[in-house]
Amino acid sequence: MVCMDKLDAIFQPRSVVVIGASSTKGKVGHDIFANLLRGEFKGTLYPVNPGARSILCVPCYKSVFDIDDEIDLAMIILPPKAALKAVRDCVEKNVKGLVIVSAGFKEVGGEGEAIEDEIARICREADIRLIGPNCLGVINPHEDVSLNASFSTHMPEKGNISFISQSGALCTSVLDFAQSRGFGFSKFVSIGNKADVDELDLLRYYHKDPETNVIMIYMEALRMRPGLIDEVKHIIAGHRPTPILVIKSGKTAAGASAASSHTGSIAGTEAVYNAIFDAAGIIRVDTVDSLFDYAIAFGAGRIPEGNRVAIITNAGGPGIIATDMSEISGLKLARFARQTDEVLHKYLPPTANFSNPVDVIGDASSDRYRYALEAVINDEGVDCVLMILTPQSMTDAIGTAKAIVSIYRNTHKPIVCCFMGVVDVSAGVKYLHENHVPVYQFPENAAKAMGKLYEATKWLTRKILPQYDLTFDREKAARIVSRCIENNKMILGEYEGAELLKCYGFDLPAMSIASGREQAAQIAEEIGYPVVLKISSPDILHKMDAGGVVLNLKEVGAVKTAYDTIIQSARAYKPEARIDGVLVQKMAPPGQEVILGVNKEPDFGHLLMFGLGGIYVELFKNVTFRLAPIGRNNARRMITGIKGFEVLTGFRGKPEADIETIEKLLVGLSNMVMDNPQIKELDINPLLVHEKGKGATAADIIITFEKD
Repeated sequence: MVCMDKLDAIFQPRSVVVIGASSTKGKVGHDIFANLLRGEFKGTLYPVNPGARSILCVPCYKSVFDIDDEIDLAMIILPPKAALKAVRDCVEKNVKGLVIVSAGFKEVGGEGEAIEDEIARICREADIRLIGPNCLGVINPHEDVSLNASFSTHMPEKGNISFISQSGALCTSVLDFAQSRGFGFSKFVSIGNKADVDELDLLRYYHKDPETNVIMIYMEALRMRPGLIDEVKHIIAGHRPTPILVIKSGKTAAGASAASSHTGSIAGTEAVYNAIFDAAGIIRVDTVDSLFDYAIAFGAGRIPEGNRVAIITNAGGPGIIATDMSEISGLKLARFARQTDEVLHKYLPPTANFSNPVDVIGDASSDRYRYALEAVINDEGVDCVLMILTPQSMTDAIGTAKAIVSIYRNTHKPIVCCFMGVVDVSAGVKYLHENHVPVYQFPENAAKAMGKLYEATKWLTRKILPQYDLTFDREKAARIVSRCIENNKMILGEYEGAELLKCYGFDLPAMSIASGREQAAQIAEEIGYPVVLKISSPDILHKMDAGGVVLNLKEVGAVKTAYDTIIQSARAYKPEARIDGVLVQKMAPPGQEVILGVNKEPDFGHLLMFGLGGIYVELFKNVTFRLAPIGRNNARRMITGIKGFEVLTGFRGKPEADIETIEKLLVGLSNMVMDNPQIKELDINPLLVHEKGKGATAADIIITFEKD
């Protein structure tokens, strides 16, 4: 083996040393060594244990220095302090790759964390790749390697799907589950604490691996790196597209519990991960079972050109279930061409259903399935086919499977099958599996899997828009931010925040702060009616809640009365609040209310939010997120991704909103937070979006800073 990648030493080693191998059955050091032996590893295996003469009849070495040969991979099963010494020995021995299985490192903190950091430093300086610590190990079942360097007793079948897990315990369950389904892997790894090798390293490696067509990940936490999203997009949609399926735990983890803005209260861990997955094209799944279902579908290497599905079944009920789940999954029933209908009428009995879903009737032979499948697969209005077989006394499961495979080999369109049952259809299921045709036990699983294939199609064929040529006053913005922080002005409302937003293309109404009712009336006269009055206080962020907003004031008396009312309401709402006065602001022209927001997430950076605005944003949470920086394409997808997008397009006779302006402002907002990382939270709610071509006006603002 010539190492073209440093991870080859871990996944395709010619020699493996097990440091901490044990002769005591049940110990990890024994089981890993035994698994390597029983898995018939094709390289040379060396156990190291200074207290043993041999392990499982293999001569044992006291140290790696007693081994004359070169060593590609060292498996280390020792407590932290001993593991640190073993790492130093391996560096001196010029070992090419390390896997530390043992626990007791960063996950327990204290000395364990310090030792892990030292091990990571040593590996970086020696340019040696390390997996772990606190991991299950690595597996490569391909016959030219046959590596089971783990403490799982199961060597999986060979396949074209690679797996990454942050949980060793889940790995053993996944391997057991995979064995029960005859599911094969190309590479399998538990990465533990990720002291060195992380998900991105493995994604790069798997993407170059000709034996890997699909990547599955069980993720607990992602190490965010610069350029990660763009690199993952290239893996998924580059010259060798490799689908990535992720099951992410911790969906109910609390986010920013003490957030002051709307965005901060909605954002959190889940929003960050969904933003990353959406932007990168990663397909998220909810259950381990679904992870396998979708991996089987993607492993066939085909995605549909569109969402028009044809369903063929020999039983009405399963056909209806498949129809319902297909539509729920984003597919729609194909409408057959006249020629297809004629062929179906020619070969199917009069009692059959010739429209979609096609019911070939319970006594269908394999030939009847063949005729039906040939007819619909050749229809230009069909993008994919879902085949359902239920076992009747006259059903030929193996014959039908062979008919499906023969047609499958001569078409580029995806076909997924549902052979319901276990015993009576087992031969057909086995034949489909051996010929790489996705097959499921229930129709809803098959339909959902096809829906995920179409989800990938939509992402891969998404429209790429030209970027806007925008200019920003970055220097002025930086001065504003620095001045505010120097003066300990850490929360800004409209008056202070207006100049900052204007630097990035935002339009705001004329405004000024009044310290008394007479001054408020004077300002209103100067800027022109109608006006809105708002409490100005760094201690009252959500003005509506405090009765601190009065809209659409059209004359002097109303302004004076509103001023008094607002001051009284604010003092009653929060007696200790510092009140700077009342903001008198020109009423913005009417428009569709939307919200733009930012929340700075630890370890990830600024999370941008878009949604329909107003008082219901926190209640319904109909919003989309992306991590900054974004361009026009992600801005457009944020806008179109909300459920109420139609409101902006001229719904029920209303004028179409200026969507291009929203896109530009989202891009401007992204640039603003990238230029000024001191921004912690920001809300523009509402942004009033006017008719197409007439722009948008920011009507209410909250900006909070944090010190570097």
